Amino acid sequence: MKVKDIVDALNLKVLSGAEGLDREVEGCYVSDLLSDVMGNADMGNIWVTLQTHKNVMAIASLKELAAVILVKGQSASEDTLNQSNEEGIPFLSTEEETFDTAGKIYQLLHQ
Repeated sequence: MKVKDIVDALNLKVLSGAEGLDREVEGCYVSDLLSDVMGNADMGNIWVTLQTHKNVMAIASLKELAAVILVKGQSASEDTLNQSNEEGIPFLSTEEETFDTAGKIYQLLHQ
């Protein structure tokens, strides 16, 4: 499944990094602790988080994540969005809660 398929299915807003919408999604990782994501997320995961600062992109790039989804209508700083565009890693947003978002991604990936 590609990031763009999840964007369409969950009606996500693409904040930046649109050129990466064809990235393959291998799974999902949910955490707001950056060191946890750095130590445990797998390449190709979508990261669901509340974190919005530039270090999110550094970790997403280091771990070769498919995309980042910000929950509860969060947005990110201009620096973060610019970094997302440079890396080609989509930064996405939803009004939904973390639990609901992760559950829906699980369903999509296990159909």
